[in-house]
Amino acid sequence: MTSFYSIINYNRLKNLFVFLSLFALTYCAFSQEKVQDSTKVEKLDEVLVKAVRVDANAPITHSNVTKKQLAKRNLGQDIPMLLNYLPSVVTTSDAGAGIGYTGIRVRGVSSQSTNVTINGIPYNDAESLGTFWVNLGDFASSVESLQLQRGVGTSTNGSGAFGASINVLTDAVSTESNGEISNAFGSYNTRKHTLKFSTGLLNEHFEIAGRLSNVSSDGYIDRAATDLKSFFLQGSYVDDNTLIKAITFSGKEITYQSWNGLEDVDKLENDRTYNSAGEYKDDAGNKRFYDNEVDNYSQDHYQLHWNQRYNNQWSTTLGLNYTYGRGYFEQYKEDQKFNDYGFETLDFNGEVIDQTDLIRRRWLDNDFYVFNANVNYKDNQLDLIFGGSFSHYDGDHFGEVIWAEFASQSEIRDRYYDGNSLKNDLSVFSKAYYKLNDKLNLFGDLQVRTVNYKTYGTTSDLITFEIDKNFTFFNPKVGVSFKLNTQNNLYASYARANREPNRTDFESNEHIEPEQLNDFELGWRHKNGNFTFNANIYYMSYNEQLVLSGTLDDVGNPIRTNSGKSYRLGLELEAVIPVTSKLTLQPNMTISTNKNKETIILFDDKLQNLGKTDISFSPEVVAANAIVFQPIENLQIALLSKFVSEQYMSNTEANVSKLDGYFTNDFNVNYELFFSGDEASSPVFESVVFTGLVNNIFNVEYESNGYYYTYDDDWSNPGTIDTIEGAGFYPQATTNFLLGATLKF
Repeated sequence: MTSFYSIINYNRLKNLFVFLSLFALTYCAFSQEKVQDSTKVEKLDEVLVKAVRVDANAPITHSNVTKKQLAKRNLGQDIPMLLNYLPSVVTTSDAGAGIGYTGIRVRGVSSQSTNVTINGIPYNDAESLGTFWVNLGDFASSVESLQLQRGVGTSTNGSGAFGASINVLTDAVSTESNGEISNAFGSYNTRKHTLKFSTGLLNEHFEIAGRLSNVSSDGYIDRAATDLKSFFLQGSYVDDNTLIKAITFSGKEITYQSWNGLEDVDKLENDRTYNSAGEYKDDAGNKRFYDNEVDNYSQDHYQLHWNQRYNNQWSTTLGLNYTYGRGYFEQYKEDQKFNDYGFETLDFNGEVIDQTDLIRRRWLDNDFYVFNANVNYKDNQLDLIFGGSFSHYDGDHFGEVIWAEFASQSEIRDRYYDGNSLKNDLSVFSKAYYKLNDKLNLFGDLQVRTVNYKTYGTTSDLITFEIDKNFTFFNPKVGVSFKLNTQNNLYASYARANREPNRTDFESNEHIEPEQLNDFELGWRHKNGNFTFNANIYYMSYNEQLVLSGTLDDVGNPIRTNSGKSYRLGLELEAVIPVTSKLTLQPNMTISTNKNKETIILFDDKLQNLGKTDISFSPEVVAANAIVFQPIENLQIALLSKFVSEQYMSNTEANVSKLDGYFTNDFNVNYELFFSGDEASSPVFESVVFTGLVNNIFNVEYESNGYYYTYDDDWSNPGTIDTIEGAGFYPQATTNFLLGATLKF
């Protein structure tokens, strides 16, 4: 196993030195003796994400999550699992326990169509468009706040949002020195160890803060072990009108593969944790499992941000980013054909050998550069932002055979396939909030985005893969909010979005089309004291929506297909209901219908028109509730409930592709014990926070994700072609627990 400290190698130290050197030079240029206004520190931190966020009264449907809210359940699970109880959200975990490869769907839309930014920097993988939270182990411990926008939302950086956008703000500048030691343990040998610190403001201007983490788990599924090592480090300079941050964070993950799911219905009922990944038979015919069937990937991020306020009206934000990612997944494969690896046939004493058992690694090695710039003008009536973002991606894809029973003519480190991808993404936007009067506010947002995507070389199937595509998208958005009175606010908005296909889309269909979305939102926000109620109706009309077909490729990537015209129509309700001063209810519910207007498929060698069908992975009802009881100030007890109705994993409503609905409940408790001392003595620790989480307390057996596939069988009935259907499922963990303690000083 790789040493914990090997993630901080020479190249990382070199790049970190360059970043901190730039920071030091900038610090010297701006180091003037000024009195620090601590109230402006937070405001300047928030400017990092102002261009991609909206405020409480904007005509955009959204939810805000604070650091304090994340901490209630932050015991090592990935960020999607911490967002599970937000409206319209469905989450899933390959390993079943929320650590490792996890995913999030909002309004039924896949994570590939959810835009994610960190401090305004795009985080989605430029080629797959997906978000791999596994590369950011324990990142929730470095999040100051995040905002989940449902629907198209406001213009953002990177790939377009087709169901949601999640914009993350990392830790704010702390005016006082502090530290935390956090440890958690739980089911499936789960462990989380975190060390955090901040120097506070030195010389009233300079802060250094950081985090070091290790999260590991054996997983609910057999052998689905995860080992996540990560760090976060930032240096900040701040005065009344300037905030400069140099940030670096990194993660290394080693995860035993569990993306095959379960296709055997009998095993789903009687052996739910079975994992076929790594399975093979030895020479004696005994079933064995390869011990290193793992995904091994590292990702380093370097960000430099400069926020400058010139006066009460004008401010600017500049952001630079470099991300370096590299790693592979390793597989033991039996009876592989020589032709699939470019091997030459062997003649061994007259016996022709053209197959072999082997171990292969498929590699990714990529560089990602981003430049963001925003200018903000604000007065009592107008809040105007001009901005732009440019990114460049350069990624290598190649494969190696590291062992073979019969290696033919191959040499060590030969690449049996080799390809490269380049992607340039440029967007410019202008957005404005205009206060027409005390009751009426207008919102407008115009974005132009151009994308160029080129590929060279071959795919893992040794097929030439050369794509050269250019896209230009125009994405207008308008909205209005009307304040009926101090308690009620109405809003309406229209947003247009366009989005390019990803690499897997092009691999499955070179002529696949980009997707378009027209999003209409109509909402009502009510607040009366501590009682709040929000209602929102949405209609999302798609053309050529890229929907999940339910099928996976040979490395577990979901395959999407254009669905012609389709729509999502839904009602979202959420509330905070104070029953007593100590008891609060926090329910939310989404009721929706999600349809392909016409579905035509080739089945049993015949074109069949199925008419209107459900869009895959789109349940009609998603509901959640939190019953929160706070008997004393420092103790909070919560019962968290989640209901997801049945859904199909195909666009054909095939019975075999149905995921049953499920209803689960989690129990969460938090207690903070404060230490006090007199003038003569001071306690070592300021407080200790005890956290407990019991997931799925009623031991429900359920599956939140899966896949559907078909293939033609033309041999079972001579003269006919029959289509064979099948499905795989990802079982989620039954009752399990996590316990943690955080020492604050």
